[in-house]
Amino acid sequence: MDVLEALGAKISMARTGRGWTLRELAERSGVSVRFLVQLEAGRGNISIKRLADLAGAFGVTPSDLLRQDPPSPPHIVALLGLRGAGTTTIGKRLARRLRVRFVELDRRIEKAADMSLAELFSLYGEEHYRRLERESLAHVLDDSQSIVLATGGGIVASAETYALLKKHATTVWLRATPEDHWNRVVSQGDRRPMADHPQAMADLRALLAAREPLYASADHVVDTSGRTVDEIVGDLSVTLPVP
Repeated sequence: MDVLEALGAKISMARTGRGWTLRELAERSGVSVRFLVQLEAGRGNISIKRLADLAGAFGVTPSDLLRQDPPSPPHIVALLGLRGAGTTTIGKRLARRLRVRFVELDRRIEKAADMSLAELFSLYGEEHYRRLERESLAHVLDDSQSIVLATGGGIVASAETYALLKKHATTVWLRATPEDHWNRVVSQGDRRPMADHPQAMADLRALLAAREPLYASADHVVDTSGRTVDEIVGDLSVTLPVP
């Protein structure tokens, strides 16, 4: 980014951060709206006098506006939870709110294996899946981009992989009741949880109870029961560090 682009971005961020319109900034600084539009677009070749006027409007020095801050380090928000927790639905919405990419770890695993998860488990078993999960996570973390990451429900059960995730990401457990997990999966048209498994709900309760201490060690715990996606995303976008 060149000097004019960096200056324009800084002016735009400072203005919107104060809740000012272009007209309000123009009135405070004496710089025309037309020039401010060009300036924020990175095309305004500003004079020292105009720069000083803008700096005065913001209550800073001209050198503050010209200083190019180092790029912020990438930030990863990782959503945790059993199937039906909402890691994908909430993750996509949260990524849009934070203006970052959304990545689903299981899709990366499928790409690495060149097969679906069902085929992967059927042909090679859970141990092979966990190895690919760890390798895929490492590749995601090496991308050096801010993202919202939806993880698989069992990632917490792999101590090495979970430790790697917690070291490099802000982890969020999307907590829900067993009934919520069950009903959300079924409402998506998936009847597999109950097919030929009369003890499916009991198994789900036991699995959630066993993993709860691991999920609870996340950086943030968000209750999702009885709440809309917009409510949850609104809370997260306020409490999480901005990527």
